[in-house]
Amino acid sequence: MNRARRARIVATLGPASRAPGMVKALAQAGVDVFRLNFSHGSHEDHAAALKAVRGAEAALQRPLGVLADLQGPKLRLGRFKDVEISVKPGHTMRFDLDPTPGDETRVQMPHPEIFKALRKGMLLLLDDGRVRLRVGERADEWADVTVESGSKLSDRKGVAVPEAVIPVSALTPKDREDLAFALRMGVDWVALSFVQKPEDMAELKRIVNGQAACLAKIEKPAALADLEAILDYCDGVMVARGDLGVELDPEDVPVAQKQIVRAARNRGVPVIVATQMLESMTSAPAPTRAEATDVANAVYEGADALMLSAETASGDYPLESVGMMSRIIERVERDPMWPSLMGAEHAGMDEHDVDALVGAAGMAASAPSTGCLVVFTTLGGTARRMARERPLKPILVLTPNPNTARRLALVWGLE
Repeated sequence: MNRARRARIVATLGPASRAPGMVKALAQAGVDVFRLNFSHGSHEDHAAALKAVRGAEAALQRPLGVLADLQGPKLRLGRFKDVEISVKPGHTMRFDLDPTPGDETRVQMPHPEIFKALRKGMLLLLDDGRVRLRVGERADEWADVTVESGSKLSDRKGVAVPEAVIPVSALTPKDREDLAFALRMGVDWVALSFVQKPEDMAELKRIVNGQAACLAKIEKPAALADLEAILDYCDGVMVARGDLGVELDPEDVPVAQKQIVRAARNRGVPVIVATQMLESMTSAPAPTRAEATDVANAVYEGADALMLSAETASGDYPLESVGMMSRIIERVERDPMWPSLMGAEHAGMDEHDVDALVGAAGMAASAPSTGCLVVFTTLGGTARRMARERPLKPILVLTPNPNTARRLALVWGLE
């Protein structure tokens, strides 16, 4: 199927979209890869969704990828006696390991690994950054904290420590169960959440053992600082702006996005830009102008794919969201300035025989007489290298392996 656009669309399946008829309609509207979010839903839900995707694939006669997104080690506070407490700047309290429900003076933080990583003066972020605290005195089983901003704390709110690498496995027991299930189902991609260091991805690659492609979600400052080393173990990478936006200041997120996209493109690693791209379309039939511009900027950067989350998983307008994203992408790709702006994000080829070959093919593609580029690949490596060059002529990929075709559904410009 010859698509009118080069950038791809990833859509999250959920209660609003996992029925077989809706999955097929979403694929017809332009979805290339479907995301199964293992933070929500049961194994039965995900199995039914994958079956629906494979059914749509057979009906439409084009490869559709399936991405299993693991929840990862979400760190949370314990519970309060009264469910919620009021705090204000200057308020001090203690976090400890005692499971007794907390109050204004103390509450459980059931993660001893956090206490070991904390240092006096470090910043703690609670409830997606709504409450900021500063660490005072600490030990291996407790820490005193002072509120810098925020007004309320309640049960089980998330905890982020942007200035430390927390010594936890990136794969929780739940993740390991979900991963085994996803691999048995035959997913094409597995995304690892809250990656902090290269060893996290190395562990995932070891377990997956080639049964699926592995993608790192960059949502921690530590991962951003060690990005090049993490990319050594990645088949793909995601700019996960939700949690990344909690741990970075807002003005730093666009810069981080460009850094991640540029680094991934230089390596020929597929890159997804995700989170709140058309967020208002969860409840409205049209996006804000800022959202449309956000989608367009990711296309100008040369991202391989753009992702919809709540818009398609639980929103009121899943089909309209996909259609809108597709139209924005197509409009940008008709802009005469698009090739030069996209090309500015790419720093050039490595000195490698295959890279030299695909680079020459990419230059040949600029000739008016060239109709398309044809690539034969077994595992997808040559096709990804060709896509890295972002040629303006169609790239037709031939492969005897259906699994390879499904994985390549995520990659820019491949047909």
